[in-house]
Amino acid sequence: MKQTKLVEITDIEKQKAILEEAGRIIRDGGLVVFPTETVYGIGANGLDADACRSIYVAKGRPSDNPLILTVPDEEGARQAAAVIPPTAQKLMDRFWPGPLTIVLPRKPIVPDAATGGLDTVALRCPDHDICRAFLRCAGVPVAGPSANLSTRPSPTTAEEVMHDMDGRVDMVIDGGPCHIGVESTIVECNGDDGVTILRPGGVTIEMLQEVVPHVRLDTTLVTGKGVPKAPGMKYRHYAPSAPMTVVVGPVDKVTEKLQALYDQAKGEGKTVGFLVSEEVGASFPHKDMYIWGRHGDKEALANQLYTGLLSFDSDKVDVILAEGIDDEGLGLAIMNRMKKAAGGHVVIVG
Repeated sequence: MKQTKLVEITDIEKQKAILEEAGRIIRDGGLVVFPTETVYGIGANGLDADACRSIYVAKGRPSDNPLILTVPDEEGARQAAAVIPPTAQKLMDRFWPGPLTIVLPRKPIVPDAATGGLDTVALRCPDHDICRAFLRCAGVPVAGPSANLSTRPSPTTAEEVMHDMDGRVDMVIDGGPCHIGVESTIVECNGDDGVTILRPGGVTIEMLQEVVPHVRLDTTLVTGKGVPKAPGMKYRHYAPSAPMTVVVGPVDKVTEKLQALYDQAKGEGKTVGFLVSEEVGASFPHKDMYIWGRHGDKEALANQLYTGLLSFDSDKVDVILAEGIDDEGLGLAIMNRMKKAAGGHVVIVG
């Protein structure tokens, strides 16, 4: 078991030596957890096959699941990408740094262990100053999937990271809470000056449509069938310890349905946890309840979703009843995560 060093970064310049140490750990083949604007990532040298494989071991993640390589800027992307087509350049100009991952043809220097054996590589430049300072110190593209055990909710604080990763990584950089809370959008570029969304995230369909004329959803997102081509989409993911049901609709209808589910669970002698808005939560006992914000506030739900799910690891319950949201805008990413966390148990009421 590794001795994990936890460091809090509050001043990049004054604490540059710590970031340089983290960079050395990466270049030497070690593992460093780092903050981003979306979730915390577990980092390894993305050009070192053995280092990439150590991520799979730390996470308990299948090795055919590709990794995202994080870079501090466009120049960093050129270390790994064989070509950056015009559409990808437009996206970088508009959304980097930010929560957008772009799938591009890879250079031979990028190992199969980073791509899941694909001939493409997923690249992103996070919108987080501490993260990009760390990446510059590393000097190589850093493979950075979410810093959680495979299938579990992604961490948005260093405390949540330590729950899963203490003893599994060399260092954890605490850069404060992540402000978006769901992972990046992943896209691949098409030949018609358009993109296909492989995983919804912090950059919405509407935002992409402002830059490129054609935006499609990958067929596996629409049908739920086939083999996903994006990191984090191939296997069960984001799941809390207890089974969860998600209900979507107006406050009164959601409350009514959750009441029926609550009564059923209590009748079976089960303890119930609630992941709901303030308005819906007002109708239920506040024991084992996580309020994520006001009804309809997608930014609040995205920001609090994983923390809410993880809270039920400490507040042990038999069943989780959750309130979802419509799938417009950021809601597409939120409901993608909630559906996976609930194993598809989503009820629409209206």
